[in-house]
Amino acid sequence: MTQYAPQLRVPATYMRGGTSKGVFFNLTDLPEAAQQPGAARDALLLRVIGSPDPYGKHTDGMGGATSSTSKTVIISKSEREGYDVDYLFGQVAIDKPFVDWSGNCGNLTAAVGAFAINNGLVDKSKIPDNGIAVVNIWQANINKAIIANVPITNGEVQETGDFELDGVTFPAAEVEVAFVDPADGEGAIFPTGRLVDTLEVPGVGSLHATMINAGIPTIFINAEDIGYTGTELQDDINSNPDALAKFEAIRAHGAVKMGLITDIGEAASRQHTPKVAMVAPPSPYKASSGKDILGSDIDVLVRAMSMGKLHHAMMGTAAVAIAAAAAIPGTLVNLSAGGVDRDAVVFGHPSGTLRVGAKAEFSNDRWHIAQATMSRSARVLMEGNVRVPAPQI
Repeated sequence: MTQYAPQLRVPATYMRGGTSKGVFFNLTDLPEAAQQPGAARDALLLRVIGSPDPYGKHTDGMGGATSSTSKTVIISKSEREGYDVDYLFGQVAIDKPFVDWSGNCGNLTAAVGAFAINNGLVDKSKIPDNGIAVVNIWQANINKAIIANVPITNGEVQETGDFELDGVTFPAAEVEVAFVDPADGEGAIFPTGRLVDTLEVPGVGSLHATMINAGIPTIFINAEDIGYTGTELQDDINSNPDALAKFEAIRAHGAVKMGLITDIGEAASRQHTPKVAMVAPPSPYKASSGKDILGSDIDVLVRAMSMGKLHHAMMGTAAVAIAAAAAIPGTLVNLSAGGVDRDAVVFGHPSGTLRVGAKAEFSNDRWHIAQATMSRSARVLMEGNVRVPAPQI
């Protein structure tokens, strides 16, 4: 008769960060085999989330069966000088046995500082009795610095507040996040060296595209070039298999042109990056909550795809890409936002609006973004242990 081992108990915290939520782990709390990158770690995180799930529900796991809620985070005390913690993000596929480590999650970044403080990973001397704790984070997926400003009340993380974030139901405390030098590589913000490229996509056509590496590799296209207005909500895209196939084809061919993959067939194993987003000039629309968004409320419309679906709001890292592209004259984002010089932009997404800032500088024949900033919020939803079936014996 087959014997089965009992479930493992793994300390974890379930947190919302921005418009995403995920399962957070302290590296040293993971089973020893999962404390290193590799198959054991991936298998553990897949089982925690409940993937792969052919039913697409994540009934037998902690995931929420969307790209925004199928996320895992591993935090460790940093050994790098000047940093408090290292932050590693794993995007767990829903229907495939795959964890994508190729990029960051900007939304969950807002929760990293709070988790680090709550778990004793930040030196107590940096935590005021009342005020702001500045947490220096090393983003290990993309080797970038992030600064989180975490509000503190009576020596503890302040989570409740009146800061409202479109895409999140309830208000909470504001967490300001700064992404330092968000361009990928040594300032190679435009992998092709051009602000606008012509992207040839079989079955779709020739598209103007701004391909940028800031926050996360992102391909921006004009909504009207593919038959949209930029005011679409999730059901307008996600209920149409042909539309989803079109966006995936754009993503795959753009990934090749950006040098992220060598063949479009590799795109399936790199689902998290790059992102595809369509842009359009300001126009009124009704957000998914029923809120009326006026054209005068925003500078530009943006709709972004994540893990093969239209995102319900906006990925934090894609918001960094939007801020960077808006700040650089001549990109599709900048042109849709009026073609003016700017160091901040308010964009409309399916759930509402978001303001992000970035300052661009041109030097040594390259564009540079020193820092991109935005405000998010974060909250602990549950803490304790996740249960994971141990390997069979």
